Amino acid sequence: MGAVRMQEFRDPESVQVCAQECRPKRGGPMRELMSTREVADYLRLKERKLYDLVAQGIIPHSRISGKLLFPRSLVDEWVRRGMSGAPLVASRNAPAVLAGSHDPLLEWAVRESRCGLATMTYGSLDGVDRLLAGTACAAAIHLPAAKQEGGADLDRNVELARDRLAHLDCVLVQWATREQGLVLAAGNPLKIKSLSDLKKRKTQVAIRQEGAGSHLLFLQLLAEAGVDSNALTYLNPPAQTESDVAAAILDGRADTGLAVRAVARQFHLDFIPLAVERLDIAVLRGSYFDPPLQSLFAFTRRPLFQRQAKMLAGYDVGELGRVRWNA
Repeated sequence: MGAVRMQEFRDPESVQVCAQECRPKRGGPMRELMSTREVADYLRLKERKLYDLVAQGIIPHSRISGKLLFPRSLVDEWVRRGMSGAPLVASRNAPAVLAGSHDPLLEWAVRESRCGLATMTYGSLDGVDRLLAGTACAAAIHLPAAKQEGGADLDRNVELARDRLAHLDCVLVQWATREQGLVLAAGNPLKIKSLSDLKKRKTQVAIRQEGAGSHLLFLQLLAEAGVDSNALTYLNPPAQTESDVAAAILDGRADTGLAVRAVARQFHLDFIPLAVERLDIAVLRGSYFDPPLQSLFAFTRRPLFQRQAKMLAGYDVGELGRVRWNA
C-alpha cells in the first residue's frame, strides 16, 4: 500500500475524474474486491502499469492464494490522497491505535500507563498498512537487517519507513533493542542446540504469521544456517504474538519457535539466543503530540518502567525515543 505518485496522473482534475466517475468498461455492478483487470479499468491504467505499482508497494492490494485483489474503498482513498501535488500530510483524526509488531514490554507499558492507546498487533507490515489506511496513529516495526556489499548492515526499519511512509508526516523513533532466539520447553527435552537441529523428526515449530518481523527474521536465520525452511514441520495456524509462541510450547502443541527472550522469561521456558534486533515505532507527527502517545513516552521515563525492562530481560532501552528517521 502506498501513496499515489502524481506523475501517473497529469493533473488534479484527472485524479478527481478517476476517483468519482470511473466505472469498469465491461459493465456490471461494482464489487468491493476488484481484480487486476477491474482496477486497471477503474483507474484507466494499463494492467502492466498496475503490476508495476503493486511491485513497488505503491497501490493498496492483497494477495490471496496467489491472486491479487484490490479493496475498492482503499483504492478510492489512495486516489483521494493523491489529489494534491504537495507532500501528503496524514490526518490528525487517526484513531488512538498502536498497530504493528507485538512486544511484551510495549504491551505492558501501554496497559500500565493507562495512556488510552488500543493495540492491534498483527505484524510489522500490517502495522504499516494500517498507518497508510488511516486506521492507526502508530506502528511498531522490526525487520531483520540485511547485509550490503562491503559488509555493512542495511537498516530495513528505516528503509521500510522511507519507502512506504515518506509521503506521510511521520517519524520513526526507537523503542528498544531486544534479543530474539529459539524458545524451548523447560529443560530442552529435545536437546536442541541450533537451527540445524530443527530438521530432526517430530520437531514442531510455532511460526509467526506472514508479514510479522519475527517471521521474516526466522526465514533469514534459517537461510543463513543453510536450513531449508520447507523441510520443517510448522504449527497451524501460525502464532499471532510472541506470547502465542510460548503458549503453544507450554501446551505441548509445539516444541520450539522464534520469540524474544522476555517471553521465555515470563513463561519459564528455555532460550537459545540467535539475534539482537531493534524495535522502532513509526508515529504520525500530529498524533505524537496527542495525549495517548505523550502519556506512553512520559511513562517510559519512570523508574517503574526501567525496572520492568530489566526484569523481563533481553532488552536495552538506553536509546528509547531516539529519532531514527524523519519524513
